[in-house]
Amino acid sequence: MHINMEKMKLSACNGFTLLELVLVMVIVCTMLGIAAPSLRGFFASRRTHDASSQIIAMTRHARSQAIVEGRIYRLNLDTGEGSYWLTVMDQGVFRKLFNEFGRTFLVPDGTEIELEKENEDISQQYVDFFQNGSTETGTIRLTDRRGDVYEITCASPSEQYFSVIQEEE
Repeated sequence: MHINMEKMKLSACNGFTLLELVLVMVIVCTMLGIAAPSLRGFFASRRTHDASSQIIAMTRHARSQAIVEGRIYRLNLDTGEGSYWLTVMDQGVFRKLFNEFGRTFLVPDGTEIELEKENEDISQQYVDFFQNGSTETGTIRLTDRRGDVYEITCASPSEQYFSVIQEEE
């Protein structure tokens, strides 16, 4: 019996008191409270990066489908609403696609989208992809609320669109 009493004494000394646990929780919560505002900016920037990746995927899909189907595909941008979607030329009229790429996508809140094309009317907010694999050149620019700029650009009609991340000056 003497051995069992020693074991009981040891096990009683090995635990944490409620006060110690509460103190650790207060420290952890304080640290999270300090870090939370900077994490919010990180996740917003990440969503803008994901939107730029999605636009690149849409340009590649449009280009490959234009070649395969022999029809003109168009990436449409609504800079006022912050939205983008694909359409396809069907009997002389551009129509929405009936797949995932045809739905309207929105840029994250606080992110601005703009299209810059050479020698084009500013009201034409689209990029065409042609049957021969060529495309209209231009730059699609996403700017998040922190000022980070994501550029999706195509310098030559024979190239694909690709991403260039601009560093804040």
